[in-house]
Amino acid sequence: YVRFHLISPLIQQSAENIVLFDTFVNILSHNLGEPAYEADVAQLEYKLLAGEYGLIIRVKGFNHKLPLLFQLIIDYLSDFSFTPAVFEMITEQLKKTYFNILIKPETLAKDVRLLILEHGRWSMIDKYQTLMRGLSIEALSSFVRAFKSQLFVEGLVQGNFTS
Repeated sequence: YVRFHLISPLIQQSAENIVLFDTFVNILSHNLGEPAYEADVAQLEYKLLAGEYGLIIRVKGFNHKLPLLFQLIIDYLSDFSFTPAVFEMITEQLKKTYFNILIKPETLAKDVRLLILEHGRWSMIDKYQTLMRGLSIEALSSFVRAFKSQLFVEGLVQGNFTS
């Protein structure tokens, strides 16, 4: 089991940065779909999560091939690229995801409660309005460059691994 948290102070600076970060993580997951398929067949699991303060990378499975999967994820992260069609598809999916959160009373109540309790938190309404105003491909590209330049990494490795 390997878990790395790539933390960046950039994410929480604005609602736009949070939306750009969500877009980035979704595109990265989309890009990894085909190359990581063989790892999935070999019973290796991976998950990319857009955490509140950064990207969480989780991989688990048999230890002799796990570093290859982790390296694949890091390679796609470092050489991040996307097409305008993928960008459009992911932003449309995010619009639906945010809207579905807003129309469910229990998730909206949770969001409002956390907005009251946590300093510097951006509401789902802020994120949805930012996304509806529109994002540019250039904004995403510049956000990804800035994100990769301001990273702090925390890691945890458990299991049959040597130091």
